Amino acid sequence: MELGWLLWGAAVLLLLHVLAELSPTVGFALRLSLYCVLCVMGSLLAAPACLLLNGGRTVRNMRIIKNVVKTFKYFFGLKFEVKGLENFEVEGPAIVVSNHQSILDMMGLMEVLPDNCVQVGKKELMYTGFVGLIMYLGGVIFINRKSTTSAKMVMSEVAKTMVAENVKVWVYPEGTRNCTGDFLPFKKGAFHLAIQAQVPVIPVVYSSFTSFYNPKKKLFTSGKIKVEVLPPIETKGLTSDDVSDLTDRCYHTMRETFFMLSGRPSEAKDSS
Repeated sequence: MELGWLLWGAAVLLLLHVLAELSPTVGFALRLSLYCVLCVMGSLLAAPACLLLNGGRTVRNMRIIKNVVKTFKYFFGLKFEVKGLENFEVEGPAIVVSNHQSILDMMGLMEVLPDNCVQVGKKELMYTGFVGLIMYLGGVIFINRKSTTSAKMVMSEVAKTMVAENVKVWVYPEGTRNCTGDFLPFKKGAFHLAIQAQVPVIPVVYSSFTSFYNPKKKLFTSGKIKVEVLPPIETKGLTSDDVSDLTDRCYHTMRETFFMLSGRPSEAKDSS
């Protein structure tokens, strides 16, 4: 099965490479279009399986979605080098936080996604056709970022649900995509949630995509992505007064790791 995907991926990769050599802009547009087509086709394949095997919306569907999305990397010549997966092995629920660079993050997410883990996403994603449907079936928690009151209410319910159902929740604390080669300041919602539920925070860091993916430069080529799952940070005994310190601690630790993974050690020293 995997050999078949490798052969298809190799053929598509060769065609995209030839077209990209003729015009980088055309190559970028074609690769991005292929990615969107794969997302739709993958959703169409996964949705019936989710409904038939698990009966509807449940975090268990993420296993099906994960197996489908993990084939996408072969079409783009992307390789993942993963370290620290054992740090996901905590008893009970947890908050997982990671950096958010582009629409390609979904491939990186599914490469390391632990069992019983759901994501938090903006409400608008629920209305993106079949992709929105598969996100709904996978148990993604949608929040209205334009309404602070609504978002806080949802996150409060998330805290109760994650403890009651023993699930991990994956959050992008930057709040939006950021492909600048650095981090944006972290929003505090995920850290409020972790302290409220008294669950650990597990940082996950992906190396910079800028060497192979940059929309401003119309760059989208093959590349390697380094991923590191850092040790859990405990929150037991912390209170709302500790949210800022916890946020800052995660930010600086993750940013330093980001620079190291991206081959920029001098900047890692400056960030510490």
